[in-house]
Amino acid sequence: MRSSRRPVIAGLAALTLLTLAGCGGNAADGSGGSGDKLDVVTSFYPLEFIAKSVGGDAVNVTTLTAPGVEPHDLELTPKQVGTIAEAKLVVYEKGLQPAVDEAVEQNAKSSGFDVAPAAQLEATGANFEEHEEGGAATPNGTVKPAAFTEDALDPHFWLDPVRYAGVVQAVTDKLVEVDAAHADGYQERAKTLLGEVNKLDSDFKTGLESCKLKTFVTSHEAFAYLAKRYGLQMVGIAGFTPDAEPTPQRIREVQDIVRSRHVTTIFYEELVSPKVAESIARDVHVKTAVLSPIEGLSDANSQETYLSLMRENLQELRKANSCA
Repeated sequence: MRSSRRPVIAGLAALTLLTLAGCGGNAADGSGGSGDKLDVVTSFYPLEFIAKSVGGDAVNVTTLTAPGVEPHDLELTPKQVGTIAEAKLVVYEKGLQPAVDEAVEQNAKSSGFDVAPAAQLEATGANFEEHEEGGAATPNGTVKPAAFTEDALDPHFWLDPVRYAGVVQAVTDKLVEVDAAHADGYQERAKTLLGEVNKLDSDFKTGLESCKLKTFVTSHEAFAYLAKRYGLQMVGIAGFTPDAEPTPQRIREVQDIVRSRHVTTIFYEELVSPKVAESIARDVHVKTAVLSPIEGLSDANSQETYLSLMRENLQELRKANSCA
């Protein structure tokens, strides 16, 4: 993860909390109560989807990452810090968004719930800062450059339905703990969501088990867990951070992989510029397509859900990799 992100200004946040008490609002900057509903804050879309799906009408969910905002680069406003401080439950993934980590540490230690342990994060080998030629495949489903950072935990659990299911269950258990009066509803809705996520896993297994090509190239190294789960190999142009600039050496390396493995498609994503992916695709005469990391929604896909976007990803992978 990049180290240049600006931290939350603790002093300013602390000064604003007294004036924020009782303020109402919605969306990314919203706060305040809503009758007898449980106020829940989520840090970004995949966790928002779980909280809303499981919480139903028993919760009031505010997400910190607004539609169209790249979650890796999130910076919090003082009002959002106040929202975190006032919430009964703050669901986040420690290590993904440093500003959120700091705000929870300073203002919501008792209400913060880190989903990372339930996601069982691994060091997939997908994180790197500088690229050199000579990349090789790893057992974790990525193709690594010769020089990279090997000990960072990959945060992109939600692109593996099995890991996502584990987080669904963990959030459900936490909701039941915090709000036992609505336990039956939480558990019933969780059962429905888990059934849908398990079906998604089954469809990915079936859909990707007979692919002629096993390698896919994406602008952002978000798909290592997915690749490992379903027997594919991911080649990322950039590292964990989607808008990081790849070195010329890495671009040449990716071009060589595309040619040698007969890759048909360079994937890019909705929330960052496709220019690098399009440039590589032109140079090696292949097409481009969207493979969504589902880190957030945008105006273009605001009516989609985690489940529908994952199914679109499955269809794009099947087309690109000639899956029977």
